[in-house]
Amino acid sequence: MYASYKRYTLKFKQPAGTSRGTLVEKDSWFIFLHDKPHHSPKAVGECGLLKGLSCDDLPEYEEKLKEVCENINEPYDVLEKKTVDYPSIRFGLEQAFNNYKHENKSLYLPSGFTEGEKSIKINGLIWMGKKEFMLEQIKQKLKNGFTCIKIKIGAIDFDSELECIKYIRSQYGPEDVEIRTDANGAFTADEAPFKLEQLAKYKIHSIEQPIKSGQIDEMAALCKKNIIPIALDEELIGLHNIESKMQLLSDIKPQYII
Repeated sequence: MYASYKRYTLKFKQPAGTSRGTLVEKDSWFIFLHDKPHHSPKAVGECGLLKGLSCDDLPEYEEKLKEVCENINEPYDVLEKKTVDYPSIRFGLEQAFNNYKHENKSLYLPSGFTEGEKSIKINGLIWMGKKEFMLEQIKQKLKNGFTCIKIKIGAIDFDSELECIKYIRSQYGPEDVEIRTDANGAFTADEAPFKLEQLAKYKIHSIEQPIKSGQIDEMAALCKKNIIPIALDEELIGLHNIESKMQLLSDIKPQYII
């Protein structure tokens, strides 16, 4: 087996606003598997790196990809160990090998979904921006039939974000449309309880990462209060072994993980 890699720069159709900046493009790296050098690929896996966000956004990233491709015939567990600090590359490898196993460029993990027998529930994601822009997105998602709306919050003033959520609840009850929120660590530990109480008035399903990662005691206290069920996201970044993952979940006891 032979392997190669390539970078593609994906341009966003519209700027994607988060509480940690606005994205206008994204580099995606792909691993290709070949039966012979320079032949058409038999399989592909995506390494979904996010600049400035992923823990493996490191200067040596491309060099590690090159090393993996040059040693693609090593045992899989060896490749996993080599990429323990590069979870996006590990994921790309897993995808590529699954794809190769099924000898089908569009198949990775057979399921009722891939057979066209089952659907997958997804949310309608609302990117941050001015209140008018967020409301426009919300109205379009509802019009398109989404029954779960996920709103990124923490970049504009909190009252405007509450107004966007209030709009949904003025149209649909919690039994008809589920609302999820994602703060990306935008709240301080001191202000978080008050803001969660304001959000709770609108029957919110959950909130992702209300405060910045690394504040274990503060996050555990928020989860214990359960004002709104909390999902860990950025808190999980950088944990590469099962022991550290289990310890974090034991310490914080979140309602959900992303």
